[in-house]
Amino acid sequence: MKILVSQDYQSLSQKACGFIEEEVNRNPASVLGLATGSTPLQTYHEMAEGHKTRAVDYHNISTINLDEYVGLGESDPQSYHFFMKEHLFDKVNINQARTYIPNGLADDLEEECSRYEQLIDQIGPPDLQILGIGQNGHIGFNEPRTSFKSETHIIKLAESTRKANARFFKSLEDVPKSAITMGIQSILKSKKILLLASGENKAEAIRSLLEDPPSDDVPASALCFHKNVTLLVDKEAYKKVEYLRGDELNHD
Repeated sequence: MKILVSQDYQSLSQKACGFIEEEVNRNPASVLGLATGSTPLQTYHEMAEGHKTRAVDYHNISTINLDEYVGLGESDPQSYHFFMKEHLFDKVNINQARTYIPNGLADDLEEECSRYEQLIDQIGPPDLQILGIGQNGHIGFNEPRTSFKSETHIIKLAESTRKANARFFKSLEDVPKSAITMGIQSILKSKKILLLASGENKAEAIRSLLEDPPSDDVPASALCFHKNVTLLVDKEAYKKVEYLRGDELNHD
């Protein structure tokens, strides 16, 4: 795992955008795996700015998103469909027919999981997968004790995850209790993975990822089994790390 330490969230976001633009410029038909939440938000804003000012071309790429809340439709302002359109898809020249997000309103959720896993294999797997990390070490919505062999599935959200996401809703009661998520094995299919972590509230998860043995108690630790992972972290999220296990370390 390569580790890049940025000064702050803004610098981290600019570097993440740089990774994505490099991939798209190298392969204009790239498949990008995308995440939602607060961590990649500025990265998407940087991508929109890059399209506007540097003419980065997203017309021929495809995107596969990690997850979606069960019970929220595309037009719901709290859905990840809505999030992606608002913060990225409507701001670059992407062909939205090639943007893929699980259907949280599917009549048969298990069938939707199977369909989405097949889609990952047909469209992808992603050339570059963007990930965030939860305070409890989750990636996607794969909560602690999710099997490392899991594929796309329905997950009951941990109370800590619901509380962390409650800031996006009117109240905790409005936060959905389950989601469709790409599984850990689904994520590990990606050719390259870029894990983003920002803020002191992620510091313990990053410490555990880098210093503790891999365990399904920390879903992100499964990334140790992937051959091409870059951790892009700011100083606040990195502050508890003491031991680097021989990884290459770069600072701003």
